[in-house]
Amino acid sequence: METILAFINWDPDPVAFNLLGRGVRWYGILLATGFLLGYLIMGRVLVKEGFKQQKVDIFAIYVIIGVVVGLRLGHCLFYNPGYYLSNPIEILKVWEGGLASHGGAAGILIAVWLFCRKNKIPYLHMLDRVVLIVPLAGGMVRLGNLVNSEIIGMPTNVNWAFIFEHIDMTPRHPTQLYEAIFYFIMFISFYFIFMRMRKKWKDGVFLGWFLIVLFAFRFFIEFTKEFQVEFEEYASSIKMGQWLSIPFILLGIWLVWRGRTFR
Repeated sequence: METILAFINWDPDPVAFNLLGRGVRWYGILLATGFLLGYLIMGRVLVKEGFKQQKVDIFAIYVIIGVVVGLRLGHCLFYNPGYYLSNPIEILKVWEGGLASHGGAAGILIAVWLFCRKNKIPYLHMLDRVVLIVPLAGGMVRLGNLVNSEIIGMPTNVNWAFIFEHIDMTPRHPTQLYEAIFYFIMFISFYFIFMRMRKKWKDGVFLGWFLIVLFAFRFFIEFTKEFQVEFEEYASSIKMGQWLSIPFILLGIWLVWRGRTFR
């Protein structure tokens, strides 16, 4: 008996609507929504812990600038440095997609450090609160990648495979959807863990577990992804995203080991 596989044909319009003659893309809407929800959730946590709203707003600006700059520069410098260094104006076109989560992580680390240094606040204490909302924003970004038909998966014959018509007619893993679902589940799970353990764990332990879980997942999910840049196909069986995940995993293990006793 011949089995008929029902794949999902995927070719949405990345532009949600036009405003003043310019297309507003779903990617930008989802990214902005992720930032807004993250700001509201993080702000609520910080205000409950004694922060004034004005300080929360300033902190949010630091984080948003850090993560956007990091996401974009990470993609440009890690995955296609030759092109972007030759065409630097293209780096500014964030709305066209092309963001690297590893660069975003580095951008957050730097932005929070600058804020904490200026305001004399424990660095790890603030990072524990910031990473609370990172998976939520990450999930929204991956949904934007799905709409843009970018960061596609390897060919597969599973029944839920997507045919990204904008790319080719090959059934592929919807890796963007895998990641988005995982990030949303991680956000909900880690939110409840944070609320339960924040007074028991030493500063940095929550961050450590976050880094281990997130980047271990990122390491293994890369096996389902298509090569994103040409040199990955010839360099080794380990993709760029996997190499970049290893330092974060090791940092997470060190943070958990460092705070292995309760307060």
